[in-house]
Amino acid sequence: MGEDERQDDVPQEEQAPSEEAPSEEAPAEAQAPPEEDAPSEEQPAEEAPAAEAPPEEPAEPEPVPEQKAKRDEEPPGAGLEPIAIEEERELGAEEKARREAEAEERARQEEAATAESGEEPTPRREPTVTLEGDVRVRATGKRKSSIARVMVLPGSGRFEVNRRTLDEYFPRPFHQTMARQALVTTGYEGNVDIRVRVHGGGISGQAGAVRHGVAKALCEIDPELRGELKRRGLLTRDARRKERRKAGLKKARKRPQFSKR
Repeated sequence: MGEDERQDDVPQEEQAPSEEAPSEEAPAEAQAPPEEDAPSEEQPAEEAPAAEAPPEEPAEPEPVPEQKAKRDEEPPGAGLEPIAIEEERELGAEEKARREAEAEERARQEEAATAESGEEPTPRREPTVTLEGDVRVRATGKRKSSIARVMVLPGSGRFEVNRRTLDEYFPRPFHQTMARQALVTTGYEGNVDIRVRVHGGGISGQAGAVRHGVAKALCEIDPELRGELKRRGLLTRDARRKERRKAGLKKARKRPQFSKR
């Protein structure tokens, strides 16, 4: 009897706590981690909205079909702003004086070329020799690279250059005056006809060659004209011409600028 009572009493008191202990402690340990880890996982979710996001740009409204057609009709560059053109500045006193001086210098050079004040020279004397019949007087005039073969014959003042009239061949009045200078000076302008064949050089050089040839032909007709024509420089061949370019130079005498480095 004593042994059975002891066996019944011991398992009831000792076995209950041993079986129930793990069941009570297990839920406590299982529930604890979620309570501690929850705040750590939720913190980044709370911090993300703290940063301010950049404001979104409003989307451009789609163009209406009418506006689209209007854009297509506009020429390219219609929307560009026009370039502002600056108004011409007023010239100062020094600039005006410089331009006037340049114009006067050009006029003076033209006057010096014709040996007169820009107007046709007045005849110094009446013609003393009259050409009659089939008389032909020939002479050759030169200027720069131009050569003019001049023929003087009786006539009424006709002037031909390479089978064209003087006004057609020399459109500038300056060159016309230069070609007729010897005739007007001696008074033979309306008494003889002039035929010229000229080649080489430019228009200015050819006009000088014609003047030189006409002056030499008139001296053959009337030797007394030599003094007057010589004094005016019409019998002197003007040999001045553009100097040729040399090797190593920019022009005939212009040197390149020295560079130290």
